[in-house]
Amino acid sequence: MTIAVGKLGDFEGKRVDQFTLRSESGVEVDLITYGVAVRDWRVPVQGELRTVVLGFDNFPAYEMHSPHLGSLAGRVANRIGGASFEIDGVTYRVPANKGGHALHGGPAGLGRIVWSAEPDEARNAVIFTHLSPDGAMGYPGNVAFKAVYSLKGNTLRLDLSATTDRKTPISLVQHQYFNLGAGPDVLDHKFQINANAFTETDEDLIPTGAILPVKGTKYDLKAPRTLRDASGKPVKYDVNLVLDNGRDLREPVATVKGPDGALTLKLWTDRPGLQFYNGVYTDIPVPGLHGRHYGNHSGFCLEDQAFPDAVHHSHFPSVWYWPGKDYRHWCEIEIG
Repeated sequence: MTIAVGKLGDFEGKRVDQFTLRSESGVEVDLITYGVAVRDWRVPVQGELRTVVLGFDNFPAYEMHSPHLGSLAGRVANRIGGASFEIDGVTYRVPANKGGHALHGGPAGLGRIVWSAEPDEARNAVIFTHLSPDGAMGYPGNVAFKAVYSLKGNTLRLDLSATTDRKTPISLVQHQYFNLGAGPDVLDHKFQINANAFTETDEDLIPTGAILPVKGTKYDLKAPRTLRDASGKPVKYDVNLVLDNGRDLREPVATVKGPDGALTLKLWTDRPGLQFYNGVYTDIPVPGLHGRHYGNHSGFCLEDQAFPDAVHHSHFPSVWYWPGKDYRHWCEIEIG
């Protein structure tokens, strides 16, 4: 059953609405029209509902303090080196909002604007749409975006699509910050990610173009491990893991078990990469959901995506779309 809860706030003269999806298994997901953000995600644990994502109780905190908590980032998620790219010999410059580089579509990217939305009772879903005009954040082409978030049992499914009237790069990413436990950090969760390689980066996290094996590195997560080293200190992760070509899409690419064993997260996707980030730089000065403080390592992200900076590396999976070549992307996340 889909319930429109109503107004959560206002952003730049536009109303921000919240929708709540409830499933037959008792899971509840709050979605807001600002950035298509998952504001809260509650899962039954021993007769009570446990929040498993990072978010805010009040809307103003999203505008002032959110590091894309729960949002849908784009037009081009992750980084574009030098905040520019070329199409047919023409250079396009986009806002540099991370050093000299572009991150998550710019300061007014898709995760920081208000989308249109309507409930779909038949699918227990919310359908979000947005027409991004030619030149928005420096990107060429009028692009019609659509995001359908549907809840069935313990699984939230995302079906993302876009059409454009000009050649342009498109790469979306769900930017959930998860914490399956009741503690302040995620270091004692157990992570297993089925990836044999990663994209090497420079000091600004811009890919060099090299694709390296994970074997013998901290990025080898094929066997379950926590996020601490042998001495118990945190291990930092902010890396694009390369998912295997030709893999069985029915198998999850990531499995995470909470520290108390009550919950397990599984993620499926058709994307070629997965950005694994464990909140290295997270330190939010205002309270989060239920008054919780979000400091370093307070959440982890599993961002199914195209590779960062793919506009500059022709051997990376393509992020280029044009009239007649539509963007399609799906992801399923099960927590229970």
